[in-house]
Amino acid sequence: QANLVESGGGSVQAGGSLRLSCAASGFPFEDNAMAWFRQAPGKRREFVSVVSWNGVYTEYKDSVKGRFAISRDNAKNMVFLQMNNQKPEDTAVYICASGRTPSMSARYEYWGQGTQVTVSS
Repeated sequence: QANLVESGGGSVQAGGSLRLSCAASGFPFEDNAMAWFRQAPGKRREFVSVVSWNGVYTEYKDSVKGRFAISRDNAKNMVFLQMNNQKPEDTAVYICASGRTPSMSARYEYWGQGTQVTVSS
């Protein structure tokens, strides 16, 4: 049974940093792309970033390029999202997902429950 558990969310002031983690189990982690999505109150879920199975290829939503960095540790079955210079518009529930294709438009098979990130101005 696939399971994704996010952690590391919290409250931070604008300009601050947070590092999100996602622990995966129950599926072949090293064979899958891993992604982060987010959903703000009253808005649709949106793609944030994805990393390929080997960590070589990454893709980002335009508004987070240069501020966020995705990485993974296949030995520990974990994926991370380092968020720097955060803005109030980054406030959302951040959700970890897994799929076969590292693309913002791909279908993702497994999803976590999410972790809340709140950025105050």
